[in-house]
Amino acid sequence: MSIRARIRELAPYDFAPHAEGVKLDQNELPEDIPESLREELVERVGSVALNRYPDLTASELRTRLAELHGWPVDGVIVTPGSNVLIQCLVIAAGIEQRVIVPSPSFGVYRLQARMLGAELNEVPMSAGFGLPVRSMLREMERGRGVVFIANPAAPTGNLHPRSELEALIAAADDRWTIVIDEAYHQFAGSDFLELAQNPSVVSLRTLSKAFGLAGARVGYALTSPELAEELRKTVNPFAVSVLQQAAALTMLDHQDLVLARAREVAVERDWLFDRLLELPDVSPFPSVANFILLRLTDGPRAHRELLRRGVIVRRQDGGMLTNCLRVSVGTRAENRRFLDELRQVVAEVGNG
Repeated sequence: MSIRARIRELAPYDFAPHAEGVKLDQNELPEDIPESLREELVERVGSVALNRYPDLTASELRTRLAELHGWPVDGVIVTPGSNVLIQCLVIAAGIEQRVIVPSPSFGVYRLQARMLGAELNEVPMSAGFGLPVRSMLREMERGRGVVFIANPAAPTGNLHPRSELEALIAAADDRWTIVIDEAYHQFAGSDFLELAQNPSVVSLRTLSKAFGLAGARVGYALTSPELAEELRKTVNPFAVSVLQQAAALTMLDHQDLVLARAREVAVERDWLFDRLLELPDVSPFPSVANFILLRLTDGPRAHRELLRRGVIVRRQDGGMLTNCLRVSVGTRAENRRFLDELRQVVAEVGNG
């Protein structure tokens, strides 16, 4: 096989699906869209021509997103999931240049940089998962490329201050593209879109989280029309199917529902965090996202025991995440089940 050595050396994206159990491992909304919206979606899908290619750049969807955010439509890019946009950004601004990410962070930034042969610089976060601004600025002085910052941060759930983002943007000039990945912003009540008025900044968004369309795979970027024109060259033609566009347009008709469900998750997140604080040998980290990171005495063993009991959470490994697990915020019933099982697991692990 004529496979590049760099690809052979890469480990695949690490995710092991589990068919049954309380599913709290992928930061999804815990409940599907209401039946009334499902009927509306079916009706919309029934009106599209499946024998025709979709619009080249999903023009109608881009227009709706532009209206939602008060953004120029020429500065909106839509792709099948924001992971595709991450790949496009590395292709456009990272290959033969550099990719800088704080560590720990969303693993796809690192994966795409390595896969595409960009020089990767992972800068360790400061205590409490703070953004290592000074260290990142020093790295930026050494070249040009793209900087990825998840805000709210993933997998840690904290929110980086605007002033720190502004410091990085001020140093970017025309040498760096600064990507602010706002996948979880609805749960935090945060919005850094104003910063994307800078021609070197991209705000990355998704319909997988608060919109509840993880299965549809729709992501988008908001940036300057000039930068969008260049990034669009890296997106495959006709990339977003008519089915994906129909699902997105249906949910965009119901913004009140999207925001209401995000607020419900935020309330449930805070309730879950307070309950976790009451458990011995469990250290949860404050979160503004729809998940909570927690550290235990023996994270890998706790993860195995929870799986055995039918509770599926995400294991985090290495460095600052040693012995950590990440749990998505579920329904109250799911969260109670998780807490009950975790309480027993912690007692067992503590007793050897």
